[in-house]
Amino acid sequence: MRNGRNPGRVKHWLAVGLVFVLFSSIAAPKPSPNIIIFLVDDMGWQDTSVPFWKQLTDLNRRYHTPNMERLAKEGMKFTNAYATPLCTPTRVSLMTGLNAAHHRVTNWTSPNKNTSTDYPDTLLNPVDWNINGLSPVAGVERTVQATPLPVLLRQQNYYTIHAGKAHFGPAGTPGSNPENLGFMVNIAGSEIGHPASYLGQENYDHPANGKPNRNAVPGLDAWHGQDVFLTDALTREALKALTVPVQKKQPFFLHLSHYAVHTPIMADKRFVDRYLKAGLDTTEARYASLVEGMDKSLGDVLAFLDERKLTGNTVIIFMSDNGGLSMSPLRGGQAHTHNLPLRVGKGSVYEGGIREPMLVRWPGVVKAGSLTEQPVIIEDFFPTILAIAGGPKPALHQPVDGRSFVPLLKNPVLRDSSRVFVWHHPNRWVAAEAPLVSWASALRQGDWKLVYDHRTSVLELYNLRNDIGEQQNLAGQYPGKLHDLATLLTRQLKRWGAQMPTFKRTGRPVPWPEDALTPPKP
Repeated sequence: MRNGRNPGRVKHWLAVGLVFVLFSSIAAPKPSPNIIIFLVDDMGWQDTSVPFWKQLTDLNRRYHTPNMERLAKEGMKFTNAYATPLCTPTRVSLMTGLNAAHHRVTNWTSPNKNTSTDYPDTLLNPVDWNINGLSPVAGVERTVQATPLPVLLRQQNYYTIHAGKAHFGPAGTPGSNPENLGFMVNIAGSEIGHPASYLGQENYDHPANGKPNRNAVPGLDAWHGQDVFLTDALTREALKALTVPVQKKQPFFLHLSHYAVHTPIMADKRFVDRYLKAGLDTTEARYASLVEGMDKSLGDVLAFLDERKLTGNTVIIFMSDNGGLSMSPLRGGQAHTHNLPLRVGKGSVYEGGIREPMLVRWPGVVKAGSLTEQPVIIEDFFPTILAIAGGPKPALHQPVDGRSFVPLLKNPVLRDSSRVFVWHHPNRWVAAEAPLVSWASALRQGDWKLVYDHRTSVLELYNLRNDIGEQQNLAGQYPGKLHDLATLLTRQLKRWGAQMPTFKRTGRPVPWPEDALTPPKP
């Protein structure tokens, strides 16, 4: 014994300490990742300085989105990411994992219960779609009943926050309040689909005849009368709400769903001068300022995570809910957004209406600066987020049509050219007689895309690898491929119980895509 120490006892306690360290490392699992969905409204594929095509375009050069650029450098860029043609169908698919043809919320929902948003058509009758949106409970007429994503995340001890546009269902239905869908905090979410005003000085309202506008943004009274743009107010409130789970060291799910960049196209004065000086007209300059204000919000979120050392354990998914509003009959001939070289825009099953800017950052899992060309679709978000959160397989009321893209986040070169992607829009969502943005279905498999016009029963075939703008209809050149895709689309629509509109003159339903291959009998 030296210096009064017992070598045997020292070895004993060293061994005990080693066992304790090993046991502690095993017994202390890595905390669940925080999850943020950063959802933008009506943002076109080209409305960013981040190129989502094979080249940087003049439209990309128009915009200033440095925080999207940062997210792309630190995460993964998706060049074939899809939503639905319109907002509510996308939001319901995200919350349920169901394709729009399956959940039957195929158009945007009215603020008023039991009110269809379909405009009258000269040829077709509207389908009996779920005009009251999403419901977590049974017994609500004309809704899809499903177990919403936030409910499942709360079961995994996530603190769930919604901030911004909700638009899951009309007033008087469960979908009008995000708290009914499992969100513990609801900031400014309701039945409305766009704001009356982006200006705090107007109380985010635009009264008519002395009465509040039905689209006045609720729940932001603290910012009324202040010179705070709506995008900024939502961001500040969302980050304030995040301090609660951060202090509790509880994992959080933030659904930051901006009203921007939807109409009304109002200038964010913090940024509009840049675009006026660049020579854009007033409308396009205002729109570009909305885009940059949205990007500033993203930067504020990233800074919040950095300052609190949360970046390493937080997943951020950036997405838009549908393509930019660019079709001239819908905007009175004046543009404020462009989707070129994609065809058409919001409301259409052509690429301009459904292909979206998408970015994912997950430190330690997603390789910085990576890119994937594998298509994904909005219903994939549901199983992906559940996979990220971990935990046992949940009990759901609904089947799940989406697939987790977590394997893709770990290996961006994965390819599945056999998977089928479907869009179904048996509605007329605008007053204008615009056949390119209503009454259609579509299917993509690999590089091939089928478009089916309900009004004319005409099938179109495109190869997106060679023709991203869908300008060369190859239906006549590849009848075998046309037949195969029409058959696939028909089988999937029937499997989901999808509805087809009926002709006013005969009362007969529009033919299924495969039946449109055969000329009708006299």
